[in-house]
Amino acid sequence: MPTVEERVDRLEQALENFITNVGIEFNKLYNSQMRTEAELREFKEEMKVFKDEMRDFKEEMRQQNREMNIKWGELANKMGTMAEDLVAPSLPRIVKEEFGLEVTDLTIRRKRKLKDGSSREYDALTIANGYVFLNSTKSTLRPSDIERLIEEIKEFRDVFPEYRKHKIIGILASLYVDESIIRRAEKVGFLVLAVGDQLMEVRNTKGFKPKEW
Repeated sequence: MPTVEERVDRLEQALENFITNVGIEFNKLYNSQMRTEAELREFKEEMKVFKDEMRDFKEEMRQQNREMNIKWGELANKMGTMAEDLVAPSLPRIVKEEFGLEVTDLTIRRKRKLKDGSSREYDALTIANGYVFLNSTKSTLRPSDIERLIEEIKEFRDVFPEYRKHKIIGILASLYVDESIIRRAEKVGFLVLAVGDQLMEVRNTKGFKPKEW
């Protein structure tokens, strides 16, 4: 089912096409001297007001969608289901947008028992064309969570030898993320996700390139 933003985007595109077509027809009439200069100014002003109203409407809808996602995120956080309800549904879109890759496998709470009797569990494990996207989801991200994900990545190929040749990208996710945590995570090379207009969204600095481990 299309999201609120997708429906608004389609509405906006349809209206823009309508405005363009109206403008073309008006210019034809104007060029044939059937419209006065005053009428042309009035028409352009009406179109400007209309576009401004559409922009405000779209922003209002985005704000409502964002607030709904935040409430959903807070509920999922309380229930301990952020990885299942927010992060996992967002990962295929984020991997596609950020890397141009199609996800071929996505598992939540991926767990494997080791020969020594211990076990390892990962909040979300995403596979896409030679890449492993390893996610750690926390209610509140702390510096220690960054260090922990580093250790998980270092041992990952020993835990899952079938992905030994895959490149690994680390992803941290939380309901909200402090700017200081984002800066610290970027120094290590991790993507950082938080709740936004489309469930989880990338919060890294524009142009940031994650490290491939």
